[in-house]
Amino acid sequence: MLYIFAVYFALAACALASLSAMIFKIGEALAGCPSTGRAAKAGSLTIVTGFVAIGGGAILIIAAGVFMTLNEIAVEGAMAALGLSILCLGLGFTHAIATLRDVVAQAAQRAAEQ
Repeated sequence: MLYIFAVYFALAACALASLSAMIFKIGEALAGCPSTGRAAKAGSLTIVTGFVAIGGGAILIIAAGVFMTLNEIAVEGAMAALGLSILCLGLGFTHAIATLRDVVAQAAQRAAEQ
C-alpha cells in the first residue's frame, strides 16, 4: 500500500520537476535577446514558482481524492491518479509557456516603442 503511494508521488514529483526545469530552460533561451532578456528571466522565475505551487497542490488533491475513495489502494487507482496528475501538469505547462511568451512580447513591444 505504501509502496504504490510512494511510487505515485515519486513519478508525479519527477514530472513536476522536469516541466519546471523546462520552463527555466525556455526562459534562458529567451533571455538571450538584449531588449527582452530581463523580462524573460523574471517572467520564467515567477511563472515556475506559480507552476510548482499549483502543480504540487494538484498532485496532492488528486492523490487524496483517488486514494480516499479506494478501500484498497490498487495499482489501477494509482495509475489513474498519475495520469490525471500528468494531464493537469501538462495543461499547466502549456499555460505557463503561453504566459511567458506574453511577458516577452510585451517587453519587446515596450522596447520597440522607446
